Amino acid sequence: MTMSESGDISEFGYIMELLAKGKVTIKNIERELICPACKELFTHPLILPCQHSICHKCVKELLLSLDDSFNDVGSDNSNQSSPRLRLPSPSMDKIDRINRPGWKRNSLTPRTTTFPCPGCEHDVDLGERGINGLFRNFTLETIVERYRQAARAATAIMCDLCKPPPQESTKSCMDCSASYCNECFKIYHPWGTVKAQHEYVGPTTNFRPKVLMCPEHETERINMYCELCRRPVCHLCKLGGNHSNHRVTTMSSAYKTLKEKLSKDIDFLIGKESQVKSQISELNLLMKETECNGERAKEEAISHFEKLFEVLEERKSSVLKAIDASKKLRLDKFQTQVEEYQGLLENNGLVGYAQEVLKETDQSCFVQTAKQLHLRIQKATESLKSFRPAAQTSFEDYVVNTSKQTELLGELSFFSSGVDVPEINEEQSKIYNNALITWHHSEKDKADSYVLEYRKINRDEEMVPWNEVEVSGTSKVVSNLESNSHYAFRVRAYKGSICSPCSRELTLHTPPAPVFSFLFDEKCGYNNERLLLNLKRDRVESRAGFNTLLAADRIQVGYYTSLDYIIGDAGITKGKHFWAFRVEPYSYLVKVGVASSDKLQEWLHSPRDAVSPRYEQDSGHDSGSEDACFESSQPFTLVTIGMKKFFTPKSPTSNEPENRVLPMPTSIGIFLDYDKGKVSFYDMDHMKCLYERQVDCSHTMYPAFALMGSGGIQLEEPITAKYLEYQEDMEFKNPM
Repeated sequence: MTMSESGDISEFGYIMELLAKGKVTIKNIERELICPACKELFTHPLILPCQHSICHKCVKELLLSLDDSFNDVGSDNSNQSSPRLRLPSPSMDKIDRINRPGWKRNSLTPRTTTFPCPGCEHDVDLGERGINGLFRNFTLETIVERYRQAARAATAIMCDLCKPPPQESTKSCMDCSASYCNECFKIYHPWGTVKAQHEYVGPTTNFRPKVLMCPEHETERINMYCELCRRPVCHLCKLGGNHSNHRVTTMSSAYKTLKEKLSKDIDFLIGKESQVKSQISELNLLMKETECNGERAKEEAISHFEKLFEVLEERKSSVLKAIDASKKLRLDKFQTQVEEYQGLLENNGLVGYAQEVLKETDQSCFVQTAKQLHLRIQKATESLKSFRPAAQTSFEDYVVNTSKQTELLGELSFFSSGVDVPEINEEQSKIYNNALITWHHSEKDKADSYVLEYRKINRDEEMVPWNEVEVSGTSKVVSNLESNSHYAFRVRAYKGSICSPCSRELTLHTPPAPVFSFLFDEKCGYNNERLLLNLKRDRVESRAGFNTLLAADRIQVGYYTSLDYIIGDAGITKGKHFWAFRVEPYSYLVKVGVASSDKLQEWLHSPRDAVSPRYEQDSGHDSGSEDACFESSQPFTLVTIGMKKFFTPKSPTSNEPENRVLPMPTSIGIFLDYDKGKVSFYDMDHMKCLYERQVDCSHTMYPAFALMGSGGIQLEEPITAKYLEYQEDMEFKNPM
């Protein structure tokens, strides 16, 4: 497809005609020419699989930054669970290194080709060819150059071949990719030579190839368009490449279809200019109305809270008055009792009065007074024997219980007006490298939006504020969660200005370390005769068939099947890492764990050394020599899973005579602390540690798996933004 300057003007003449008429000023399209990554004008933009464009250098920086983060996953300063953190730009030597033709990695080294698109945040996979498999967006490059020219109309493009000082150029050669003044052009493009036939245009800095070549097959021209992948392809891509089963159309048909659609869309938008202006005016009015209504709603809310404050103040005053009255009454009783007891003291009150009565010598008068006095003294004496305070000092019956009211105030929200409470789906919600929270809501009360709230639950029971995320659908991926922590999640629905109460809280436990990403390695010890690996390399199966049956010489002689090992394609040399997987329930015998590189070499070269699980130390079976060598740290740790059971090896410090047998978890996690030399096995459903022990980490450690008989292992899939559904935005009306 010829992409010359003159051809480009003819192809986009309609658009440029509008620009020339002033109906669409080139100044207004600046935001369309800004790279979403660097926020500057595009420089050599590439088209990603999601159809968004990004600068060539920005793609390199993203890949290298994520690659460095991946390699440092175990360091204390890294956080692999948050790949969207802004990372420092890599050095230029790293950028040059990734573009060298022979630059490759070995099978045990992580390979980063997936990153989030800065435009739509969906994960895009560049595949094995990486950047080399992407098309340059020459059309966007041309428009950016025109914008630059319009922005710097007074700035001339200088000749590239002149001796200093250079002269202003008058022509640019598209074949030589250089600009020339009149004299230099005559010198370097003399008449009667091949160069005289070169194509030249007005002065420009935007040089583009005449023919668009296929990135997959560099010698083939682009002549077709794949409707499924929405990208140009060559005939080799269609015949035997990745697009062999896809529906394609001719480039001319795709060009015609897209140009008609684009022209109609632009014509429609320009024809609706008055309608757009009126709608903009309406939106401005709605913004003002929203501002007024928002202030009015705030005033009403303040009024309601002030009424609550008044009620609380009234109740506060009433309670304080009741406490003061009770306090005064009790103090009066205590004071009266104190005065009575003061009278019992010598030379005071009753005792002094009795002493004076005893001085009476007239018997009649004495008897008349002493009888009543005796009764009073007798009563006082009895009170001394059974002392009891006249009132209580405690005010327990005056303690204000506000727990119920506090809970109600915590749930204080706008009146729901019949909007049902959304319900979090615990089965579909999961947590791994991120958290995926899914919820249900009644169709009759379909909400306009939802607010997902989450917070970390501290062990010291400190009240951590809720984080809020507005969601338009019924699921959300939450990232940047701390490892080995409990998080509470709840959701509420909004319909207009009405808010439903919050759903019941769901508590999830994050893994004990950042998630370690790897795939099964098909190049290191993989036995393709007995093991079946899928194309994504995240699932492996072991099939026991006729090969096993025919291997027995006679019916009386059994045949023992050895373990078939397979490892991860990435190694660990430091830090803390966690990964998870599922073992199929029908599996006969599966071993999972970690192994060092030197032990793997021994296993893969001499697999018969460990043919019997009974004599393997970490098999989970009770071997006779296990106790003798358990204390020594081994360069591997494997536990046995099979027949829906999880076999836990005997602990070296335990007096248990037999190994423990547990039900097989739905998903199993492995936590490796390389620096401390410790490996742990987890039940992912409850994030509960089932077994842990020391392991020798003096060499590179790899996730290790072994299968015997029928069985299957599926690696846990990381939670990414691909769980958020989005629709295709382009369809063709003319199939092939």
